[in-house]
Amino acid sequence: MAANATTNPLQLLPTHIVMKSDKEIVGTLGFDDFVNMVLEVVTKFEITPKGRRITKLDQILLNGNNVTMLVPGEEGPEV
Repeated sequence: MAANATTNPLQLLPTHIVMKSDKEIVGTLGFDDFVNMVLEVVTKFEITPKGRRITKLDQILLNGNNVTMLVPGEEGPEV
């Protein structure tokens, strides 16, 4: 997602997202045409029976129904 004159500055901030499940996701926030959240340069944190799992992704699409909280500018949970 490249910056241009019509880009919303909030879309360029790292955002920490807490999901309804045992997942937290950090990435650069954007939206698609259907107002789903698109994050780029993503770090996904999951709590599993074996402990915390951290996954790096280039991009992820999130359905807003599964989001509990958005924290703009946050780097996510401590590693």
